[in-house]
Amino acid sequence: MDRSYGGELIDAGDGFICPGFVDIHTHGGVGFDYMDGTQEAVRCSNQAHARHGTTTLLPTTTSGSRAQLQAMLDAVQSVQKDWSAVDGARIGGVHWYGPYFATEKIGAHPKGFERHPHPDEYLPALARGVIRSATCAAELPGAVDFCRAAFAAGCLVTCGHSNASWPEMAAAYAAGMRHVDHFWNAMSSTDSIRKRLGTPQRGSMAEFVLYHPEMSTEVIADGFHHAPEMLQFAFRMLGVKRLCLVSDCSRALDTPPGIYRIGHHETGEPFENNGRIGVLPGTDKLAGSLFPLEHMVRVMLRDTDATVAEVIRMSTLTPAERVGLCNDRGSLEAGKLADVIVLSPAFHTLRTFIGGNEFLS
Repeated sequence: MDRSYGGELIDAGDGFICPGFVDIHTHGGVGFDYMDGTQEAVRCSNQAHARHGTTTLLPTTTSGSRAQLQAMLDAVQSVQKDWSAVDGARIGGVHWYGPYFATEKIGAHPKGFERHPHPDEYLPALARGVIRSATCAAELPGAVDFCRAAFAAGCLVTCGHSNASWPEMAAAYAAGMRHVDHFWNAMSSTDSIRKRLGTPQRGSMAEFVLYHPEMSTEVIADGFHHAPEMLQFAFRMLGVKRLCLVSDCSRALDTPPGIYRIGHHETGEPFENNGRIGVLPGTDKLAGSLFPLEHMVRVMLRDTDATVAEVIRMSTLTPAERVGLCNDRGSLEAGKLADVIVLSPAFHTLRTFIGGNEFLS
């Protein structure tokens, strides 16, 4: 073998070499939430995810004050500007996920901060150029204008934490919406819409996504959010080009069981890390995942008939395609970034390379 190029030969043994994971919906890790609004929170979270094989991610907002959202964007952009491989996963942009949630579908996110989209807030945020994915509940007043503005800014426009009906989804779709956050979680159903709008029953977000081939969505395949048949259904109905795996991981990644907060460390909603999933104390309300994307890969392989190649695609190239990052990442091809991971036969991350440099934090 010609080794004159001077590179290092990596032997994966009986494991796997694949592109680094791309996580388009994640909130933090190792005790930090991106909404804490500090460079430390961004770097520590990104380093934690890199240890688990994620090489690109979208730091994700939740409901909070305008000042908190401003601080989050400031912190992310500061780290992104001076980023090097020691900082962990690359920042592909921000997922503007909160605060435009429907109150009845806010779930475990901080209450009292949800609001209708207003151009005085979202236009300056979009103008920064860092937001790559943008969420709004489709039924909110001003949602169509928000979707139109986010689409014009080059974002993947999404609907989440919403009780939207088919006609409301159709209006957002016409304005550029093409994705739904975490399928089946904090989503409308025909029953919830009937309770809101009366009869006749209308189609929900799920029916709208399944009907329109241009729509994509994501699942939290941690083994606790969805039973195997639901993951199998999503995979079979949507396929590898329309279904993304996401972590939706909270600050409780790689932390012991205890009480933590979703969102800002002072005003966020308290939740319990019980070692399996996040829940609001004393309730059955889910509060995000405790696990990184590599865990979702293992569960998807265990609980569905998707092949290794298909599951890896749903955690790499498919999310990269949906948010417009596939030109330089998401697959192992000449000319793309050398973001490569080595997985064990059991799909645990053994080594992470970002830009050809091994991440050793």
